[in-house]
Amino acid sequence: MALNPQYEDIGKGFVQQYYALFDNPVQRANVINFYSTTDSFMTFEGLQIQGAPKIMEKLSSLTFQKITRVITAVDSQPMFDGGVLINVLGRLQCDEDPPLAYSQIFVLKPMGGTFFCAHDIFRLNIHNSA
Repeated sequence: MALNPQYEDIGKGFVQQYYALFDNPVQRANVINFYSTTDSFMTFEGLQIQGAPKIMEKLSSLTFQKITRVITAVDSQPMFDGGVLINVLGRLQCDEDPPLAYSQIFVLKPMGGTFFCAHDIFRLNIHNSA
């Protein structure tokens, strides 16, 4: 497989779709469709999770209802297997909490004529100087 020349559009389109679903509490459960039942991995604030059911179990356990998100940058790179590496930098506010910086990395892998999210790493950018 070769480098996907559409990697920038794929990265931006994926981020737009993913956050549109995730940030809407009524639609949030639909993000399961981005992940593979067995071949997707997520690291959420250091917690390692494998497979769409376990990923959704974690995401469903989050207690906030409202998310306000500002995306600062979406950087994408093509991968040699036709996949796309995506790095998102932004700020989010959950319910009435103060806004916090975050970063999220996605690796999309080709599957038939589409992609699935093989890797997802989410981390709030909080620095503990202690």
